[in-house]
Amino acid sequence: MSGLSDDSGAVKRKRTRPVYVGSVKIGGDAPVIVQSMTCTDTRDVVSTVDQITKLAEAGCEVVRVAVPDKEAAAAVSEIKSRICIPLIADIHFNYGLALQSIRNGADCIRINPGNIGRERMPEIIQVAREHDVSMRIGVNAGSLEKDLLEKYGGPTAQALVESALRSIEYCEDRGFTNFKLSLKSSTVSTMIDACRAVSEKTDYPLHLGVTEAGTLVNSAIKSSIGIGTLLYDGIGDTIRVSITGDPVSEVSVAYGILRTLDIRKVGPDIISCPTCGRCEIDLFKLSEEVERRLAGMKEYCKVAIMGCVVNGPGEAAEADVGIAGGRHQGLLFRRGEVVRKIREEEFVDALIAEINAFISE
Repeated sequence: MSGLSDDSGAVKRKRTRPVYVGSVKIGGDAPVIVQSMTCTDTRDVVSTVDQITKLAEAGCEVVRVAVPDKEAAAAVSEIKSRICIPLIADIHFNYGLALQSIRNGADCIRINPGNIGRERMPEIIQVAREHDVSMRIGVNAGSLEKDLLEKYGGPTAQALVESALRSIEYCEDRGFTNFKLSLKSSTVSTMIDACRAVSEKTDYPLHLGVTEAGTLVNSAIKSSIGIGTLLYDGIGDTIRVSITGDPVSEVSVAYGILRTLDIRKVGPDIISCPTCGRCEIDLFKLSEEVERRLAGMKEYCKVAIMGCVVNGPGEAAEADVGIAGGRHQGLLFRRGEVVRKIREEEFVDALIAEINAFISE
């Protein structure tokens, strides 16, 4: 599949059948949806709702919670009543928790065919159909069916694909098609190969992610390569960047991937030079402060923060709003036009004010 459709740089996505998670459409003509997952104890409703609220403020559009026991499944009802984005219940091993979560108001359930047991699927399908709840069939390299591990000699891409196709056939034979797929591995190349292969064989929406990707830097690298490669191929309908740490960081990285590929322009796109011996302003502190002040901004704006006269004026002029600094002063630009000269101590406030003015206009 080709990556670019025209000179605009817009990625041409494969059209998949639409599935709804609550009010959010995934697949079809919907944009690529950004998801995350809480790291709180789901039984602690207050902490879980607080984290979901922060995720939603950061731009998370669908959220998943772990449901390890009946108490957590019971909490789904109250959590659902106190949040503003759709809720997915993440189920492993115990099919009864899937039934309980659906009845308690989950908008979608995530099940793993490798550990839930297909003999339990008919009842899950029946209850999901009764409540008009969608499902995510999550195939994971770490919990594949034993016969597939033996057949392929390990959790290969082919093994992931066969597991997914088994589940698709099983659901379709029972008249259930209200689901999306995910094929995940901590090995980026395996995840890419599996998603490419299953995308050729089916039109169900695909959830993309590199599982167990590590802390912020490692996860950003792995996710950008894994998720980004597939999105550039036109594959993928919803994404989650897995980070060991604050899940709010997952949302900003996810939108960064989408912005970089011109798939969704959400939030500020900050460009800044790596600095060198020519830099005569505190670019590190300036960039960090601007990034902090713009955190959570939903509107798109390309912001340039440049530290010298070599690339600075050109890069800043190409941005919506930018600064080119040098010798403790700089020029504030807006789309190629110099707005005014400012002192270094004014940089942050002046830049933020100009960004706000640009967006409001």
